Formats: sequence, C-alpha cells, structure tokens
Amino acid sequence: MLLGGLTAADTSRTDIRIAAPSGDRAAGQLPTGLHDTAAVRLGDTVYLFGGGTAANTQSDAIVGVPQAGGAGTMVGRLPAPSSDQSAAAIGGTAYIVGGYTGTRWLDTIVAWRPDSPARVVAHLPFPLRYAAVAAVGHRLVIAGGSLENGTASSTVFEYIPPDASVVRIGRLPAPTTHAAAAAIGRIAYVIGGRGAALNSPTARIVAVDPQTRRIRRAGSLSLARSDLAAVALGDRILLAGGRSAQGVETRLSELVAAPARRGARTEPTAFPAAPANNVYAYDGANMLTGAARTAKPLIYVPNSVSDTVDVIDPKTYRIVEHFAVGGLPQHVVPSWDLKTLYVTNDTGNSLTAINPRTGKPEGAPIPVEDPYNMYFTPDGRYAIVVAERLQRLDFRDAHTFALHHALSVPCVGVDHLDFTADGRYLLASCEFSGQMVVVDVARERVVRTINLPGGRSGMPQDVKLSPDGKIFYVADMRANGVWEINAHTFRVTGFLATGAGAHGLYPSRNAKQLYVTNRSEGSISVISFRTRKVVAKWRIPGGGSPDMGGVSADGKVLWLSGRYNAVVYAISTRNGRLLAKIPVGQGPHGLCVWPQPGRYSLGHTGILR
Repeated sequence: MLLGGLTAADTSRTDIRIAAPSGDRAAGQLPTGLHDTAAVRLGDTVYLFGGGTAANTQSDAIVGVPQAGGAGTMVGRLPAPSSDQSAAAIGGTAYIVGGYTGTRWLDTIVAWRPDSPARVVAHLPFPLRYAAVAAVGHRLVIAGGSLENGTASSTVFEYIPPDASVVRIGRLPAPTTHAAAAAIGRIAYVIGGRGAALNSPTARIVAVDPQTRRIRRAGSLSLARSDLAAVALGDRILLAGGRSAQGVETRLSELVAAPARRGARTEPTAFPAAPANNVYAYDGANMLTGAARTAKPLIYVPNSVSDTVDVIDPKTYRIVEHFAVGGLPQHVVPSWDLKTLYVTNDTGNSLTAINPRTGKPEGAPIPVEDPYNMYFTPDGRYAIVVAERLQRLDFRDAHTFALHHALSVPCVGVDHLDFTADGRYLLASCEFSGQMVVVDVARERVVRTINLPGGRSGMPQDVKLSPDGKIFYVADMRANGVWEINAHTFRVTGFLATGAGAHGLYPSRNAKQLYVTNRSEGSISVISFRTRKVVAKWRIPGGGSPDMGGVSADGKVLWLSGRYNAVVYAISTRNGRLLAKIPVGQGPHGLCVWPQPGRYSLGHTGILR
C-alpha cells in the first residue's frame, strides 16, 4: 500500500494505491495531502504517521486505513508534529524513528499501539531523518539517514524494545540516506538511497544480520534510485517509485534471490509468526509440510540401557527396524528443516542421523559433546545441544554441528526447554536444583534464574508453551504436577496437581488439551488449555511408567515410552484406551513420532511451529 508521497512537480498527494508485481490500483484517499511519512500494518489496518503537508508544515496525525483500501481516518497523534521519519512494526506495536518537526531534528523512537497514546521509548545517539528502518524478529535495524550537519550517516543501530537501548552494530559500506529497508527472515536489506547530495542515487543493496552483526554487499538495483518504497512479499521484496538520476520514477520492480552456487548450503529462513492466539496453528491434524510429507510414518524408540533404537510400524504395532547407536541414547530429535532425525547419544558423545524417508541410520556418527537433548533456534540457524552433565547449552551450527558458543547455566541438571511465542527467549528446566533459567536466544546469555516453590526438593522436567503464548507449563516429578509460569514476566502463577512423577507434556492436535505423563503412577492427565484445569485421567491397565513421546499426525494416538517397563504404549486420545503395549529394548526414553505436522521443528521429540 502506497500512501501519499510527492509528485514529479513536488506536490503532496492524497491518493492511496495498492501495488502488486502485476500492477497497481487506486484504493482510497487520505484526509489531506502528505509526503515524507512512515507507515506500518498492524492487524488488518495500515497506519500512517505524521508527514509533511501541502502547506509546508508537519502533521502529528496517526491515520488508519483498512488493509483492503478505503478512506483514511485519524486515530491518534504523535508526541510532536513531524515528517521525514521511518517506521516498522514488532508484534502489535509500531516504532517511529527520528524525523523533523520543521524547526528541530528528532532523536526519538516513539512506540504506538492502537487505542494507546504514542510515547517516546528511547533516544538515538544523535538526531536522524530519512533513516532506513526494518524489523527483524523482535528488534529494529536502523541504518544510515541524514545528519544535522548536512552529511549522511553510515552507522547501523539495533533497538530491542524490552531493553529500551540503542546499540551500534556496524557501518554501511558508504554514508547513505533516503534508502529503503525490508527484512526477509533474519536479514534486513538496505536498498538504494543516496549520499548527502541530492543527485547521488546508489544501486547498492546491503544485507544486515543483527544477530551476527555482519554487514555485507548483497547485490545491486538495475537502476540507481533513492526515496523508494520497499516491502517484503514472501521471499521477494517489492520496490515502488523513487528518484533516479533521470528524475521521479513510476516503476514497480522486484528483488529476488540470485541462484545459489552449485553445492552452496541454503541459509535458514525465519517463518512468519503463528497467529497470536495459537502458536500451534500449523500443527493441526495431518497438516504435514515440506520434507515431512515424504517421510515414512514410523515410531522411533531410543533404548537408553540397550544402546539401540527400535523402529515401530504404527499400523501393525510391530518393530520393523532395529539398530545399534552410541552410548546412552536419550532422545530422537527432528531437525529444524524436517529432513533428518537425530539420536542424541549422551555418553557416546555423538549424534546418529536417521533418514526419515527410509527409517534407517545414515552416515557416520557426528561427534557432539554430551548431547542429552537437543533443540533448534526458531530461525533454524543453530542447534542447541543440552549438555546436562556439563551444565551447558551449546549453540552449534544446525548443519555441521560445529560449536558456536558454549553457554554455562547457573543450575544443575538442565534438560528440557521451550521458546516464547516470538522466539526471543527460551525457558529451560534444571531437574537437580529445582530451578528454571531464562535465556535470551539471540544474545545467547542467561538473563534470569527462577527458583520454583519448594526449592531444591522440586524436579522440573518437560516444558511446553500454551497455545496463546501466555503460559509455560512445567512438569515437576517431585511436586507431582505442573507449574504455570507467566511467559512474559517469568513468574510462577499457579500449580496443577496431576499425579505422581509428572514428566512429559504434549499438546493435542487441536491445541485444546495438554497430555501429562505421570511416570511414577502409570497414568496420563489431560489438562484443558481453556480452563487450565485437569479434565481427565487415564490409567494404564496394570500400571506402567509413561515417559516421553508424541501425538500421531492425525491426532488420534498418543505414543509413549514405558521407561522402566521396556515397552511402548499406544493410547487413544479419544478416551484414553490402551491400544497396544509393544515390547522394546531396555530403558526406552525420548520416543519420536514421525512425521508430525508443522512448518519447522524446535527439537526435542517434536516441538513444531
């Protein structure tokens, strides 16, 4: 959506147009002509912030326009009238960066949410106009811009809202102002722009990775231009208008990725966030995607005592494959890209790769130190190896497993974890010290330690996020139930008694219920996510030791390892009836049902989003 702007005659426009690669169309009118504005989309509405008017003044209006087009209406005001600002959205909040009031330059970052007043939340180290701004995950990238002394800036900043701090992360290849910015995955692209002089457009495209702080040339425009608009559409960026050496441009064009070199590895791409009310929206019954569609439906059982893996056909309940792996296999973990399953051989200090199309091991063992459990960062860049014995979370390359960063944790027995809905934090359990730790994923550092009620007498195990992203559920074997921890404040807010030895947590395919395995009493409790109450308890006939597992792709069967009974249980999710009890090796543990629905895997025995 293009809102306002300047004509070739340098006059402000009132029209709203919706552009696509196939062309553009009229879509409404602004209340008044505006240029040098900034806009973001929040929900089904596009919001326009301030701008210069036809009377050569600045506006403080926040104007809302339906996403489908229509008349713009004023819905709020900025703290000060301004133009020449830039904006991007993170979650449900718009952030407006820099600008000009007509008499002074601005160094502010203003936050605004619908139905709330706009407020200044941070200050830049110096005032800026015409900066290139894009949101990458939970942070803003702010690149270049015009300076008060008449020159252009080459500085690149990042702003992370909860920290309320602006940090310099590097420099552009050259001072640049009036550039556009858009993000694809974890990379922000700074596109075009110019130097301090009016007729100095550039064709440069610069990639900024705020996580690694790498800034590099990433291509060129076919025509040098500044003052253009840019927006990401899937894996492409649509460009509109701008100014070239020949004057004002009317063209629409696309940036597309250049073909990869033969043998080059594809970089991971962050997926759009799931709907705010259901982080499991893509995990519904039979919603298989990507490589999971070609996987052979099988149940993988790591036998920790036997140092083997048994593979079960879920239709016949029979073992169809059996193979040896490294010492003390603990879990079978789906890779982020859904293409490989990994057996974490704890004392074997290795991973065994399994091809899910065949159900057989493939290649030599991969050396990895103390892999008790394994997860993946939401952007797919790193595997997080849970080195329980070493009291570390090891961030490793998700493909080569080369060590990137060994993060020591201030607790004992770190073993299971899950991520916040936005992927910014992870919450990990420490079973031998009765604690939880909160880790900033991008910065790879511990930011908080939580002492559970009962202190060291507790034994926290599995961790799962509620569908609405508001609560972490944490199974506690000694407390015999599940703790509720607020996913925003990380405070313990409640407890649900489920049964002796509460251990594993598995959401139902419709995201309405949470299955809790009570290992010490041979039962499964069912929690309603809506009411936050236990609504049923299923007991295994003759008792048992239900431990780890997962839900079938169609949602009809809960598969669980019987840790101390050398069996696997198949349980109906309709009524809790035991469908089968299948003998396997000794000490079956982190059983994996594969394939499972979802766009990508966060690891463990199948946490998918």
